[in-house]
Amino acid sequence: MKAIINGTFLIGENEVKNAALLFDSKILGLVPTDKIPDGCEVIDAQGLLVSPGLIDLHIHGYLGEDASDGNEEGIRIIAKGLLKNGVTSFLPTTMTVSWQEIEAAFDNIRKLKAESAHADFDGAQILGAHAEGPFVNPRRKGAQAESAILPPDADKMLKHKDIIRILTMAPEMPGALEAIRKITEESDIVVSIGHTDATFEQANEGIKAGASYVTHLFNAMSPLNHRNPGVVGAALQAPVTTELIADTFHVHPGLFSFLRDIKKEKLVLITDCTRAGGLGDGEYTLGGQPIFVKGIECRLSNGTIAGSVLKLNQAVFNLRENANLSNAQAVYHATHNSALAIGALNEKGTLEEGKDADIVLFDQDMQAHKVFIKGTLKYTRGE
Repeated sequence: MKAIINGTFLIGENEVKNAALLFDSKILGLVPTDKIPDGCEVIDAQGLLVSPGLIDLHIHGYLGEDASDGNEEGIRIIAKGLLKNGVTSFLPTTMTVSWQEIEAAFDNIRKLKAESAHADFDGAQILGAHAEGPFVNPRRKGAQAESAILPPDADKMLKHKDIIRILTMAPEMPGALEAIRKITEESDIVVSIGHTDATFEQANEGIKAGASYVTHLFNAMSPLNHRNPGVVGAALQAPVTTELIADTFHVHPGLFSFLRDIKKEKLVLITDCTRAGGLGDGEYTLGGQPIFVKGIECRLSNGTIAGSVLKLNQAVFNLRENANLSNAQAVYHATHNSALAIGALNEKGTLEEGKDADIVLFDQDMQAHKVFIKGTLKYTRGE
């Protein structure tokens, strides 16, 4: 058994001091410091924030690797690299590439998912896959490859229902509503509305059919207009989880507070990070297409925005600073809400007793100093 002391514990949206967090592979509870059991290994947090591990539900790549490559070593590199950012679990996210490549990526993620659940895995745990496409609208494809877009087909996805946790698709495409109904009735896959030119009415039809999530709000979708509210309008008024890329580029930071106030526990921070994440400016690829990175911007050659180089801990920092939130309130959107969105809240997302001991010690700049996954120390800053 271990005990963390001298920290500020992020418990739900509250902050608790003068306590000790007990854990082994699971969280055992928060107790007064004079109630630490004899023989416990004591870890001094030295005033740092003691947070649940961050969960990234939408990340394509990192450190030169991409989930769509179908490369086992590539996923390992991503998983290990994410530890530095305080990410303890994630969904490797595929692009609209050929169906053969997508299936190969699913097979690869499936194999690594099982391996990542073991204590000796050197990286963040893989909770499944997020399939961004291939059932998207060419008019809002963004950086998705138009040649690889397919008509909605529930059976293609149900074949991989053991590994897919989120599927992004356009509800207005022919056959999409039927596919949404079948997928949500026959699996636990969360269907997300994204890369879509749907009207407000079509988006709500998708939600009525079973979609419960919206991919990177405002981006690659019909915008909010007072006479045609579009997908953005539907996302804001319906009880659906919405992703936010809080890099201050994809969405203006002036909206962060508004989005948090209106969506509450239905707002999830994600990165949409590409293989360029963690590297410098330059030319990379995304879904087989060249992308160009300059600062926080990733674009195709025609100027289209193409993913990000955002780190999830930076997203938490940006939300905190621009929405005037406490550390606990900001972290909530990358922990509790993320786990809730994919039905993993019984195991992940908070420091409640009985959950996996996924714990991160952050400083006030949201830089990770120590990362534990299921109670095992996976990362120490500077080592």
